[in-house]
Amino acid sequence: MAGINETPRVLIVDDEPDLRDLLTLTLAKMGVETVEAADLSQARRALVSDHFGLVLTDMHLPDGNGLDYVRWIQEQAPNVPVAMITAYGNMDTAVEALKAGAFDFIAKPVDLTRLRTLVRDALALAKEGSTDTTAASQLLGDSPQMHELRAIINRVARSQAPVLITGESGTGKELVARLIHSSGPRAAHAFVPVNCGAIPSELMESELFGHKRGSFTGAHADRRGLIRSAEGGTLFLDEIGELPIPMQVKLLRVIQERTVRAVGATEETPVDVRFVSATHQDLQKALVESRFREDLFYRINVIDLHVPALRERTGDIAVLAEALLARMCKAAGTGPVTLTPEAVKRLQSHDFPGNVRELENVLERAFALNDSGVLNAEDIRLRRSQRRPEADSVGSDEPLPDVLHDVERQAIQKALRETNGNRTAAARLLGMTFRQLRYRLEKLDIKP
Repeated sequence: MAGINETPRVLIVDDEPDLRDLLTLTLAKMGVETVEAADLSQARRALVSDHFGLVLTDMHLPDGNGLDYVRWIQEQAPNVPVAMITAYGNMDTAVEALKAGAFDFIAKPVDLTRLRTLVRDALALAKEGSTDTTAASQLLGDSPQMHELRAIINRVARSQAPVLITGESGTGKELVARLIHSSGPRAAHAFVPVNCGAIPSELMESELFGHKRGSFTGAHADRRGLIRSAEGGTLFLDEIGELPIPMQVKLLRVIQERTVRAVGATEETPVDVRFVSATHQDLQKALVESRFREDLFYRINVIDLHVPALRERTGDIAVLAEALLARMCKAAGTGPVTLTPEAVKRLQSHDFPGNVRELENVLERAFALNDSGVLNAEDIRLRRSQRRPEADSVGSDEPLPDVLHDVERQAIQKALRETNGNRTAAARLLGMTFRQLRYRLEKLDIKP
């Protein structure tokens, strides 16, 4: 692989001399050296004897299949990005190449602007090298599941393939998506999260694709839309299973054609965006029930990445709890707060149907109501556990975060009423420091 101060080099594998010449001339203007190979055997020899920052290979070669070459590179030189050149409109081949480990693909006739972007991103990736520390520092846990997840994230980050992240609510799917973005060549550009279930259906097309001024009542100015806002970066479609069928059709076209047409526009605009999606739903079931399009499913699910539930890695609870409490202490400006071994065992005995988000809410409540700097088992209030029926329950069928926030809000508001709004006296009445009370007031948006 070329060193940081060396001229980057790209291997071009294609049996068409005219295309090789076009690619060579285009890359030369970017300051990139090229080596050409007309068939698979030449390409293999070149990669064994030389170092490259990128391989561009055609799908159909005189002595073999470009997909076979992609797979061979994954075994022999996994750190070298490889991009597939496919026939126009052959999306199935492109998806197959991405599944085989290709960094990206480009269709014939080659769009030179798209080519330059692809080469620039791939060479940046080759120069950056390993990104292990990025995921390891933010995705905590020493369980085998988390070691495997971090390793997959680092591999996935090196590709431009669409990713579907699955897992229960509260497991950290958005964090995984952000790590994929920040660990790859798109890190310098925008990460745009979109909650597909939170956008009203009548506004969804305008929000995602943008609109032209005057295209509908209230469209007083042009709007780029969320997809174009992620240009050069990553669009994260959270809860993609909530997308209405008509929007699924439009999104499929964007992914396949890499263009966007704003509401009221007459032309499509090219976009360079990586799509990462997430869902807690069973999309296979949604396919059977005709709630999700099969063609879109296979486009967004090129790489499937599952985030394990917290109950599947209870050994990670102690380190997660420690990190969460440290963050709360920093935000509140207090000294450190620790968990007793009994408190840790109590947490580990719980199912955590709300996963890491539920763990955070349990600890927030305990932190807010404790002023000793030590959390004991009795400070840990848990809703009914499936594995330990005797575990404490908050006695409600509401979602845990809502229940905990309501309990805290009522206790704080009662203390403020009894002290005529005196926050210092209210904190003393609640058995917490003034800083802890101030933190809870901000967290719960309580106006004294």
